[in-house]
This record gives sequence, structure tokens and C-alpha cells, in this order.
Amino acid sequence: MAVIRLGTEQDLAGLLSLYRELRPHDPPLSPEVAFETLRALLARPDVRLIVAEVDGELAATCQLGVIPTLTNGGRPFGVIEHVITATRFQRQGLSQQVVEQALTIAWERACYKVMLLSGEGREAAHRLYEKLGFQAGIEKGFVIKRGDAIGTNDPLR
Repeated sequence: MAVIRLGTEQDLAGLLSLYRELRPHDPPLSPEVAFETLRALLARPDVRLIVAEVDGELAATCQLGVIPTLTNGGRPFGVIEHVITATRFQRQGLSQQVVEQALTIAWERACYKVMLLSGEGREAAHRLYEKLGFQAGIEKGFVIKRGDAIGTNDPLR
């Protein structure tokens, strides 16, 4: 049985393992940078990592950001990112459970909407998001990544 909870510093190794599955081409972080980055992320009141733990092993996660705004009566909006279930735990409803928990937190924080982006070809993920009530076609998402910006002189490129 899965335990759905907020992530902690003790989840670092499991989170890094999940993120390697999600984003295998990302450059690896040194242990020190990874720990300090996670510590800083967990200290933010506007960010939550939700994890699913199965038999002591981190099996799934997602990240929720709650962003304040002066629109919509001053109510914030939420953004869910980095939804991943480890391959060996897929088809058990774990991604659904972590996203549902993220939505619960967002609604408790009075978010007027929650958005997420998903890769164009991830049809199974899209079906899950639609099952949870997310709708395509309401708003159109656009993405720019640092190396794609016109006129940037990015030394990390």
C-alpha cells in the first residue's frame, strides 16, 4: 500500500532516481548541490513536493508551486510539474494519487486554477490528467527554454 506524503530531505536519493527516469539527459548534480537545492526547495512555503512511498521506497512524485497574483481577487494559481512514477511501480495509480494530493493542497491554499504542462507525445499521461479534470484547449501553453531565447548569449549553451 502506498503512503502519500510531503517530501523530506531524507527523500533525496529517491527523488534523484525518479528524476533520472523523467529527465535522463539532465546533467547530474553533485551530492552537495543536490542536498542544498532540495533543502532550499523544501524551505519555500510556496512549493511542495508530494511523494508516494511503497514499502519504504520512493515510487512517485510531483511538485506543486503556488504563485501569488494580483488578479482573480488576489487568489494564487498553482503549477504542477515533474510528475513521475518509477517504471517498476507504474499502472498502480501512484501518479494519480500524488497529483490528487497536489490538487488538494492547491485548493486548500485557495488557488483559483492549477496548470500543468506535459510532453506532446505522452498520451497516457494526458489521459490521466483528463481523468483528474484537467482540460486541454482552455488556455494555450508556450514554453521557452534558456538556450532557445532569441538574442541570448548563454554561456551554458
